[in-house]
Amino acid sequence: MTDARRPAKKAPMREVLAEAAFQLFLERGFERTTVDDIVARAGVGRRSFFRYFPSKEDAVFPDHERCLADMTAFLAAAGDVEPVDAVCDAASLVLRMYAANPEFSVQRYRLTREVPGLRTYELSVVRRYEQTLAGYLRERYGDARDGALRAEVIAASVVAAHNNGLRTWLRSGGEVDAETAVDHAFGLVRRVWGSGAAGDVSPRSADDGSADGDVVVMVAAKNAPMWRVVQQIESVIGQG
Repeated sequence: MTDARRPAKKAPMREVLAEAAFQLFLERGFERTTVDDIVARAGVGRRSFFRYFPSKEDAVFPDHERCLADMTAFLAAAGDVEPVDAVCDAASLVLRMYAANPEFSVQRYRLTREVPGLRTYELSVVRRYEQTLAGYLRERYGDARDGALRAEVIAASVVAAHNNGLRTWLRSGGEVDAETAVDHAFGLVRRVWGSGAAGDVSPRSADDGSADGDVVVMVAAKNAPMWRVVQQIESVIGQG
């Protein structure tokens, strides 16, 4: 039997501070909100804030450190799963993190579009995800021909595909199906880079008679910079 007099369980201080910070960012704007404002709203001291967040920017993205840890653990336990499938599934953890709190995620997306400093910070977080995926792929490919290059390009492709689907969902205000959008983008990555689809660094895919939809062929010069390859892949995904 539940005791009606029992007080509600308090939210962890990290969540309390993040919520207070985000409320103030929406009310006053990011630049006009200080750490003193945040701790006053949360009812704690400045030391408490810096115990959990090195900066205001970190308070906007309170869940990424945990997600990075979850991604690392997921990949460590992936075993013999096909490498491209493994990194696509690992990237899906980020989507689930966003989808777990859609209202917050949509508001944060809008805020990052308005504050250049937050956009820069977000890009640095995305880069850490990409590096985690690339590190896993380098280990899986070992000394294979162009293994290190393939790891970097595939990791960048997975991140580009994930972000394309995620932003489609965020721009819709959370109305479209996030998982469907991201799965569609990952489908292209799997067709181009999955087992048997790429014999070397150049992604090629042939018509195998499957019912998965149109086959995409992308040809890149051998010395093409990675950013150009990723840009081409994002462009194709965006047209899908």
